[in-house]
Amino acid sequence: MAKRNMLQAINEALDTAMAADEKVMCFGEDVGGFGGVFRATSNLQEKFGKARCFNTPLVEQGIVGFANGLAAQGSIAVAEIQFADYIFPAFDQIVNETAKFRYRSGNLFNVGGLTIRAPYGGGISGGHYHSQSPEAYFAHTPGLKVVIPRNPHQAKGLLLASIRDPDPVIFFEPKRLYRASSGEVPESDYELPLGEAEVTREGSDITLVAWGAQMEMAEKAADLADKEGISCEIIDLRTILPWDAETVAESVFKTGRLLVTHEAPLTGGFAGEIAATIQERCFLYLESPISRVTGLDTPFPLTLEKEYMPDHLKIFEAIKASVNF
Repeated sequence: MAKRNMLQAINEALDTAMAADEKVMCFGEDVGGFGGVFRATSNLQEKFGKARCFNTPLVEQGIVGFANGLAAQGSIAVAEIQFADYIFPAFDQIVNETAKFRYRSGNLFNVGGLTIRAPYGGGISGGHYHSQSPEAYFAHTPGLKVVIPRNPHQAKGLLLASIRDPDPVIFFEPKRLYRASSGEVPESDYELPLGEAEVTREGSDITLVAWGAQMEMAEKAADLADKEGISCEIIDLRTILPWDAETVAESVFKTGRLLVTHEAPLTGGFAGEIAATIQERCFLYLESPISRVTGLDTPFPLTLEKEYMPDHLKIFEAIKASVNF
């Protein structure tokens, strides 16, 4: 296996999908010859031509509307939103068109061949228009799938699975990890299952649930906890919608405690949905209240980004509080 960073793995996934199926088309702002603002689509236009990898106007609602039309007519559309913060002008197209297209037509039409890629999250000093984590907005929308990888191996396999999935998928890419995360990635064509969480570390005292870049924070916090004699089980949710409640519940039945961490603000964050579901299923097994370690209920700051971010130290303190409850 070759060693790749996350950007290279995403580029490989797009290359693999386009080579395997001529119906796959990749488009967005500056994705053509420029390769996108992060270079995730580098060399794709050169290899597959301007008819299959091309630039769009700077109109996010138009990008997704165009993608809906392409997918409805049988193309496999992979649309890039340059930053997840810019996805909101396309919110109507995604929530009222993409998600409901199959339902409202009685399955006469569908846009299942649509994948929307978007870099998301903080950690790059991008300020409040380049750092948000909007996954919870879309988790409230039946008809979509929402997927977030944690490393290059996951990114390639989950993106290929998303492109080939029969449902429309929003694929949020943790941009802090684009070049910071590297690892072995198979050069072959492979897919990882959507809707299935992965237990990345076995433990007995508390369950930690995270996704994307927060997985690194959870791992570091678990290492600190281990030095204190606290055994953490770590679960990468991977898919936010639909999320794997069974895997999380089975873990909590064993550990009796749950901590969920994400970068998005606390109120209305997806951790709340996880907490509500797990307390319904595991109430009699819980040894302490379910904990949430998240971003703050403020706009994403620039100069105070480190204070805003839910880091490993905040998670470690919450682990100790839960175990000592």
